[in-house]
Amino acid sequence: MKTWSYLEEYRDYRNKILNSIDKTIKSGELFFGKQLDRFEKNFLKINKFKYGIAVGSGTDALIIALKTLNIGNNHNDEIITVSNTAIPTVSAIQSAGAKAVFVDIGNDFLINTDKIEKYINKNTKAIIAVHLYGQACDMNKICNIAKKNNLKIIEDCAQAQGAKFNGKYVGSFGDLGCFSFYPTKILGGYGDGGFISTNSIKLFQKARRLRFYGIEQLVKKNRFAKKYYANEHGMNSRLDEIHATILNLKLLHVKNYISKRKKIAKLYSKELSNTSLKLPKEKKNCEHVFHLYTVYHPKRDLIIKKLKKKNIKIKIYYPYPIHRMKAYSNMTTKKKLDLPITEKMAKGIFSLPLYPKLKYREVHKFTKILKNIVRKI
Repeated sequence: MKTWSYLEEYRDYRNKILNSIDKTIKSGELFFGKQLDRFEKNFLKINKFKYGIAVGSGTDALIIALKTLNIGNNHNDEIITVSNTAIPTVSAIQSAGAKAVFVDIGNDFLINTDKIEKYINKNTKAIIAVHLYGQACDMNKICNIAKKNNLKIIEDCAQAQGAKFNGKYVGSFGDLGCFSFYPTKILGGYGDGGFISTNSIKLFQKARRLRFYGIEQLVKKNRFAKKYYANEHGMNSRLDEIHATILNLKLLHVKNYISKRKKIAKLYSKELSNTSLKLPKEKKNCEHVFHLYTVYHPKRDLIIKKLKKKNIKIKIYYPYPIHRMKAYSNMTTKKKLDLPITEKMAKGIFSLPLYPKLKYREVHKFTKILKNIVRKI
């Protein structure tokens, strides 16, 4: 049984995808063309964002967001976030020239908002709220804390495209929202891609410059206002026309993808409700999109070992919190760390197979095996 697969979906849409790619290549536009323009407009529309740009990856989105807010120009700049996240969240902070300050999570795997203010000091510039596994953080509390302490907010929405808090889409609460179109994501392409959302015209204009070497672009048709003239230091982070073409086709089905994920998650919750597994729960005022169905059990490693014997491979997101990784051990001191829930979860979390084309019969078969294993350990 596969944890994730895109091949069945690709077979369904193969001819349409290949025909569309062929037309795009023949159009003579490989970058900043009609497909990108269409995708950006449609992605903004379905998420009810005011402004936004597509970029080369979700990691690039985070780096550009930080630089758009002028974070990292001073190497003492600190960003509050969580250690229970994907590497790119913290890699982006370090790449921008800032430091990560880790706050513990709650039992919902998300940042514990009651502990944020304890870590705010004169060097704190922003909070990166990671909407992990498909569920939104408590954005009311985060926004209130940020306003009170004059901090910026970046939302890491890589795993939560389409998720809502209080009826509002993630990516529309903070100063900037960052999305990923990596193949495993809610809206996944067949390569890399990302998006930055904002409600500020000034931040939008700066982010748009930064994605292409700092060159100014006109709003209409992405044409350049000045020929190859950089107004500020930027980077190369373009979503090309071929990937924009693919994402335009897949965007038509994203609501169906989310619906399928929710149905599979509901089935998991029903089948595993009477076990010793700690199951994910949709929080009040939230709409969970179940990018991952992540559970917890103190004997995780034994469970995974027994599943492997039955040819079932399970993924762990994430086995090592960021502060335990050598690459980022210099970003904070052990004296500052107070992450008991993060440490506990890292030793027991694992994610069950979940993707839109997963068959219900496979879910039933898998949960039967999993229940028998859990019952006996």
